[in-house]
Amino acid sequence: MNLDNLADIKNLDKDSMLGSLQLLSSQVKQVWQESCALKIPNNYKKVQNVVLMGMGGSALGTHIIKSVFGQELKLPVEIVNDYSVPNYINQKTLVIASSYSGSTEETIAGIALAKKKKAKILVICAGGKLAEIAKKDKLLALVFSTNYNPCNSPRMGLGYSIVGQLALFNKLGLLKITPKQIKDLILTIGKFENKFGVGFEVKNNSAKNIALQLVGKSVWYVASEHLLGNAHTAANQLNENAKCFGGYFSIPELNHHLMEGMIFPKNNPDNLAFVFLESKFYHPRVQKRYEITKKVLEQNKISYFTYRAESKNKLEQAIEVLLFGAYVSFYLAMLSNIDPTPIPFVDYFKKEMSK
Repeated sequence: MNLDNLADIKNLDKDSMLGSLQLLSSQVKQVWQESCALKIPNNYKKVQNVVLMGMGGSALGTHIIKSVFGQELKLPVEIVNDYSVPNYINQKTLVIASSYSGSTEETIAGIALAKKKKAKILVICAGGKLAEIAKKDKLLALVFSTNYNPCNSPRMGLGYSIVGQLALFNKLGLLKITPKQIKDLILTIGKFENKFGVGFEVKNNSAKNIALQLVGKSVWYVASEHLLGNAHTAANQLNENAKCFGGYFSIPELNHHLMEGMIFPKNNPDNLAFVFLESKFYHPRVQKRYEITKKVLEQNKISYFTYRAESKNKLEQAIEVLLFGAYVSFYLAMLSNIDPTPIPFVDYFKKEMSK
């Protein structure tokens, strides 16, 4: 696959994941506008904690928000990827049910338990059973349309998830987001869409360059602080889009255990590759840890690659790195001659679970 050949890419990308990538800014504009109509009751602003229920791509927005705004969020926010809810949930808890499809069974089960505990509930989805439940039970809901996600994969509709939840958190008083910040995000998307997109040739395109060097490897993203949610997201998209085994780790945590795992199995140098997501905003001691960690990988002859975010603030760096990770996963799929949208094993699993 020639990553500079748009015709070949479109021929393989039958469900237009590239279209979804290119429409990220439109997703952001749309969901921000749709959120403006939602009125939040005052009692929702007096809760003591927030629980976000969501699975897979439907929870990625919250992971990014928690990472970027961890020092600014005015209440604790917990993410639950399960059928159950924490025992501490009560009438002073806000439970946000996030499901792109609106049919995620774990989230629907959790909402039923949250209602029994008399928690305040807010739904964000694109329709489905969850939207029906919200309408029937008169639950507060942001039901967004998905006009700008042609491949219809939740993991590629993150403009809806991230900015939809940012809008909700803003309305709830959990953090402060201004219309100017949203406009700046859209400008940032445009800037890095040009840098990572198909129209930008391999020789000057870091997403294409790194993807070319990751072929045949088990890929592990490494990040810290405000970009840790991005590492989680990039790993998710790597698994589903490129059908590639991999995951993510955080620094400084990995320095306390993972480095001793580089020795075995002996074929690690042939199979492993790390991608470091770096930033000038990291704590100085954390930045030093990256340099030493790379030396450990070099001593073990294990490949690594670095992407250093360049945007002017943490939120814009998160959206920049979001695009980088998404494009890397897309290009890896192209290089493996795979249509990135279908997820046959996930579909098989859901079919078996429905029996």
